[in-house]
Amino acid sequence: MNQVKAVQENRSNGAGMATTASAKRGSFRWVVLGLIFVIWAIACADRANLGIALPFMKKEYGISNTEAGMIISLFSFAYGVVQIPAGLLYKRLSDRVTGKLFPVFMILTSVFTGLMGTTSSVFLLKLYRVGLGISEGPLGIGCTNIINRWFPAHEKATATGLWLTASKLGPLIVPSLCVVVIEIWGWREIFYVFAIPGILLSVLWLVTVTNTPEESKFCSKAEREYIRTEVGLVVEPAKASPLQRSDNLGWLDKVIRTRKVPQLSTLRHVFTSWNVLGAAIGYGCMIGITNIFMSWIPTYLVEVKGFTSIKMGFLASAPFLGAVLGNLIGGLISDRLLGKRRKPLMMLSAFGTIFMMLALVNAPDNSVYLGFTLFLAGFIVSAGFGGYAVYPMGLASKSVYPVSFGIINSVGQVGGACAPLAAGMLLDAYSWSAVFTYMGCSALVCLLILCTIVEPVIADDKAAKS
Repeated sequence: MNQVKAVQENRSNGAGMATTASAKRGSFRWVVLGLIFVIWAIACADRANLGIALPFMKKEYGISNTEAGMIISLFSFAYGVVQIPAGLLYKRLSDRVTGKLFPVFMILTSVFTGLMGTTSSVFLLKLYRVGLGISEGPLGIGCTNIINRWFPAHEKATATGLWLTASKLGPLIVPSLCVVVIEIWGWREIFYVFAIPGILLSVLWLVTVTNTPEESKFCSKAEREYIRTEVGLVVEPAKASPLQRSDNLGWLDKVIRTRKVPQLSTLRHVFTSWNVLGAAIGYGCMIGITNIFMSWIPTYLVEVKGFTSIKMGFLASAPFLGAVLGNLIGGLISDRLLGKRRKPLMMLSAFGTIFMMLALVNAPDNSVYLGFTLFLAGFIVSAGFGGYAVYPMGLASKSVYPVSFGIINSVGQVGGACAPLAAGMLLDAYSWSAVFTYMGCSALVCLLILCTIVEPVIADDKAAKS
């Protein structure tokens, strides 16, 4: 009886401590996420504005769909190539140095965005697109690295979902804003307008945010302890970001192949992990679909459907309005309802995308129907996006996580870079029906690849291949 009473008292004291800690710890980590959100939205707007300017640039330079696709893809090729080097850079350098690199890359991104408006030839246009990709490439790894350091495990998917929502918010606001700029000035001024905010936000970041909570004067001791633990009371070792799952979802765990796996803690283990590579290939398929939406849909709406610039601006925003909601809801479902399982929504997103592309093949010219279909397609494509960034957190230790995410992002971006070029070639040879069929096939390949990787639960071993 005395032992039972003691256990009850300990639980009662623990609950009281949790309430007190929750009240006192503060929430500066969400301020950091807010800045990441705005910075990433601006960065993604910088890459998306080319899609709105593309019909006007094609007319001015007299370029084919294939060459236009190459110009679009050059950004993603450059962006993808720097992912692994950037991941190694974040692993090798100190937190203090990497904290300063983040705003530097943001400034360079803004500079190359502005230069896009000064082009006098197709060659310079291609050169600046490569520069933009190289400059923006390390930003994504920087964002996930900061989230990994600033949030406890049970908040990471929600935080990542919010961050990825910013990647869709940029393209969401781009079409309408760009149409206004074009109507007032012209297509070149689009790039000047989008270059300014990134520089201002970089300065704000330098004076406000540090790379770790321990270095921040705005983060309380209670919040730092909460960040370093799964439940908010006991500080766990900072060696890793394992996602331990005590609950069992029965048939779902069988479908997604939930397995205990040793944690990846060395570069050799990361580079030889099929789970990491498989997630990267699947990510590349879905990134390709998003890239086509971002870069080619405005041209489709103007040249095929015959919509005016104003109507095109609203309809081109539809898939990204759906994407914003998809990222938010997907992150919450993954964290709250699925016990931090990432694969279910990744697989469901790929499966649903197949049918949405079939719906777009024979989409009518009715703007309401087309707008709703694009909205729903964006929602379904993006519902599982957060899982790709969080998935390696369940496999790798914090020290090698930047590299594991770098592999996923690098392979994903290089794979996704092929899609706009492929779309341009298909348009020159066939029609938009072929493009939408290609996108549906990409989603099918993604689904099949995801079936071969596991849903990880970290085992007791410190490291090994998976």
